[in-house]
Order: sequence, then structure tokens, then C-alpha cells
Amino acid sequence: MTMVELTRGLRGRPIKRTLSGMSRRRSLWERIHLDPWLLGMLLVLMLSGLVVLYSASGQRLDVVIAQGVRFGVALAGMVIIAQFTPATLLRWALPAYLAGMAMLVAVEVMGDMGMGAQRWLVIPGVVRFQPSEMMKLAMPMMVAAWLSRRALPPGWQDLAVCAVLIGAPVLLIARQPDLGTSLLVALAAVFVILLAGLSWRVILVLGGLAASALPLLWMNMHDYQRQRVLTFLDPESDPLGAGWNIIQSTTAIGSGGLWGKGWLQGTQSQLEFLPERHTDFIVAVLGEEFGLVGMLVFLALYLMIVCRGLWLAGAAQETFGRLLAGSIILTFFIYVFVNVGMVSGILPVVGVPLPLVSYGGTSSVTLLAGFGILMAIHSHRRLLPR
Repeated sequence: MTMVELTRGLRGRPIKRTLSGMSRRRSLWERIHLDPWLLGMLLVLMLSGLVVLYSASGQRLDVVIAQGVRFGVALAGMVIIAQFTPATLLRWALPAYLAGMAMLVAVEVMGDMGMGAQRWLVIPGVVRFQPSEMMKLAMPMMVAAWLSRRALPPGWQDLAVCAVLIGAPVLLIARQPDLGTSLLVALAAVFVILLAGLSWRVILVLGGLAASALPLLWMNMHDYQRQRVLTFLDPESDPLGAGWNIIQSTTAIGSGGLWGKGWLQGTQSQLEFLPERHTDFIVAVLGEEFGLVGMLVFLALYLMIVCRGLWLAGAAQETFGRLLAGSIILTFFIYVFVNVGMVSGILPVVGVPLPLVSYGGTSSVTLLAGFGILMAIHSHRRLLPR
């Protein structure tokens, strides 16, 4: 075959048709502003979570259906948010932050009580939700918006403003009381600041200040929060009281062995020895019924989601988008790490659910809204000339 014939072959209609089809497939995902790889992994995680939830809830189909409906609403919200441009998200950062603060104040004044805490707002006949969940997104948006308009790395004056922005909602959430959520909200903002390019000297100074504040934090903790820390250090000190949760969860995970006892065959979970098995301690059900192999499969899926998210964040072109996207995916990683760590006994119990597996509506909506922001930042990037 001569070079002319080869060139004619490359210009032939079948190759053109193939390239045209590939272009249409790419443009479809670009038109709806979704990342197919990230979306696919999230769907696999949610469907697998429903399977585990069916067992963890005592084989209650109504719980699984309710969770599936919440996933559907959350996915719809994710698709809608993905249509917004980074410029729109930037404009909405301050209104979202102020709205979140207003709702936190409303919780303080007239919030609904539940399990000894005042964390919820209720719209009669419509919805009951936690405004603190909204701050998991509004907080990093606000800090990213502030820093994106400043010279980076941020100076001490900029950091002081960030401290005020972070401190006000974190204190309101801690008063509910919800120490775990308050720390996660603060951490989401801290990730934004770290991604802005702080020097190691500044990081060490801030780390020293945070460490010096730990005694003050201990003195202002509620009795049950102090007990959680003491139980983490020595669960056997109160095996029938404060240490019961962690002892039962580690027993369930250990009894699963390598391959697990089988779906719906867990003894600690099905016989109700394991507390909060469909929410905070659902990892123990996973470990008991699917074993070490099942847990590793789930953790590998989470790791792939985090890696894909980091890749999307790294491709962001604007400072605001890069800081916000990086914070969202790193905070998602922390959710997984903290939940698995507390259930397996390497971290104190702080009441953090396993993302998109534990039963819960507000957290699912918040998480998928965050992924919608991540996809929006990536899909609306401008094509730069080579």
C-alpha cells in the first residue's frame, strides 16, 4: 500500500463515522455537565450501600425504599448543581454562607430536639433537616471565594478573616451539641486554606496554636463527649455502658474473618447486639457479613472516587474552583477515614456516618451536591489554546 492509498484510507467514511460517534458521546456528557466515571462509581457505591442497609436495618424494605428515594432526590440535585458555572457558584458563596448562618441561629432559638441534641429545623408536613449539613458546603465555598480574590499564599490578615468566618458557625454547631460535625465543617475550610499554598512555617505556627487550645476544648466539652474520649483510650473500663458500642463493633468486624458470615447472616447485627447498626456503625455490619475482602472492596471503591475527584480538582483552571473542588474531595475522604476509624476502634466515636452507605437523607443530599459542584467546576472549564 502506497502512502497515497494509506492517506485515502485514513480519510475514508468508516473512520470518519467512528470519530463522529466518539465526538457525539463526548459532547453528550459535556452537554449535561457530568463526569461519567465519577457518576458510575457513585452509583455503584449507592446500590451496594442499599444492599448492606437492607441487612443492617433488620431486613426492612421500607427503610431501603426511603433511602433509595433520598438518593434519587440527591442525584437530581447533583445534576442541577452541575449545570452552574464556577462564576455562578462564586456569586452564590456569600448568600449560601449567610443563609446557613441564619438557619444555625434559628436552630439555637427554635430548633427541634432529638436524642438530647437540638440540631434540626422542621417545616411541618414537609421536611426535617440539619442546617449544619449545609455548612459543610457553604463554609468552603465562602473561604474559597474570599481567598480567590486575594494574593496567594494568604497573609496573616487574610487568615484572621478566615478564622472569623470559620469560628462563628463552628461555635454554633458545637453548641447544639454536635462536636463531630463542627470539626468536619472547620476541617473543610482548613483544607481550602492549606490548598491556597501556606508555607510550612505558617502551618507549624497554626498547628501549635491549635494544640495549645486542646485543654480549652476539653474543658468546654460535654460530659458524654469527654466519656467518648476516655472510652476510646480504654473501652474495657465500662464494657456495659460507654464502651459497649466500640466493643460490639470491633467484635462484629473481627468475627467476619476473611470472607464474612454471608449476607443477612451476621450474629452481632441481626441479633441486635450492635447499636446504631444502620447509621454510624454500618461498617461493622459490612465487616461481619462480607469479611475483610468485602471491606477492602468498599474501601477500594472509595479510593477510586477520591482519586477521580482529585484529578478533576487538579484540572480546574480558576483559583476558586481549584480550592473548592480540592476541599470537597478531601473532606469526603475524611468522612470515610473517620467513620471506619471510629468503628474499628482507632478513633473516638464522633457520630460520622459512612458516606452514601449509612442511612440518612440530609447527609446524602449534601454529599451529592458537593460532587455536583465538583463536576460543574470541571465540565465548565474553558478550552485553552495549545
